[in-house]
Parts: sequence; C-alpha cells; structure tokens
Amino acid sequence: MKPSTKISEKSFEELLEESSRIHGHLCAGQVLGVRLAMLGLRLLGIDDPKGQDRKSFMVYVEIDRCATDAIQSVTGCSLGKRSLKWMDYGIMAATFVHLKTGKAYRIIAREESRELSKRYFPDIKDKYRCQLEAYKVMKDDELFKVQEVRVDVPECDMPGRPIRRVRCESCGDYIQDCREVRRHGKILCRACAYGGYYREVSVHKPSC
Repeated sequence: MKPSTKISEKSFEELLEESSRIHGHLCAGQVLGVRLAMLGLRLLGIDDPKGQDRKSFMVYVEIDRCATDAIQSVTGCSLGKRSLKWMDYGIMAATFVHLKTGKAYRIIAREESRELSKRYFPDIKDKYRCQLEAYKVMKDDELFKVQEVRVDVPECDMPGRPIRRVRCESCGDYIQDCREVRRHGKILCRACAYGGYYREVSVHKPSC
C-alpha cells in the first residue's frame, strides 16, 4: 500500500522521522523545520502537499540550515521543481504562498524560544538536547511569529518550463528563466556582468 501524502494522516513523529532520515540526523533544527512546515501548510489550507496540492503553492526559505531540509521534506517543494526558493537572508524564516488564492504567510522562528525551552525540560543540561525536546511540545505561538504578507511571484519564477533561453554574448553559456543581464547593448550572464563566484583556471574536455 502506497504511503499517504496527506499531512492530516501523518503524525508529527512520522514527519520528523522522514525528515531526519533525509537530513541525516535528528536535531533541534529538524524539529523546528517540521513544526514550521506543518504550520505553514495548515495556514494555506494545504493537506496533500505531495499529491493533488503540489502545484498549488510555493515556499520561500530564508536560511540554508537544518530547518530548510525539514521544510523540503514535509512540503515536497524543491529547487528542482522551482517550488522552493532560497532567499539568502540568514533568518530562520519561511514564507508559504498559495498560487491560486494569493494568500501568503511568513513564519519566523522566535529567538526567545531558545531560553523558553529550559522551562520545559530544566533537568536536561545540554542546551541542544533541551531545545530538541522542548520544540516538540511547545505551542506554535511560543515557537513562531506569523505575518500575513503579499508576495508578487514574477512569471519567470513560476514552476514550469522556462519562458526563454538565451546565450551570453561574452562567455557563450546559455541562460534560462530570465536571469540574463543587458549591459552596453549586450546580453550577458550574471557572472560576466557582475563577476562570478568562481575563477576559471583552465578548460577541461571530458574524456571519452
């Protein structure tokens, strides 16, 4: 029998086990991410994120940490599907956007929840284990702050096939999803226009 993809038919512990297996270990960030994802889906009214609702929503994550793996595990959203967007803000937060209704909620992890965790398990001296156990049982409003927001998703950022594909007039690489830059009358990739994160040392041809 195929496992259900509906959130309402899975317990928190089941979702946490799935997420930890994908992530590689259980940690407080996994607990926080699973709780955050469950809350975000609930706010949007999404019950079957990996099934019939999979094309109905997107998630923007603001940090590349453990919780992001948990959010991907629970929601089924991913970079490859273009349903998960990474905004490099360094904030433990994620925004859930319903593509059909336009409703959007930004959920931010409360910093004070770290200290509050000690009240739940005062006998656990290791702070990380204390947070891990406390985050399982703390109330949503103790863990998170929720903002109703508006997100105008550009057409080029929507899931689906690329709108266009053009060639950089400097390096020759092909650019998808409207990421090209027009400078001095030329179409350029962002690395050529602004400088890349890499520096070419030599060109290697694949061996036969």
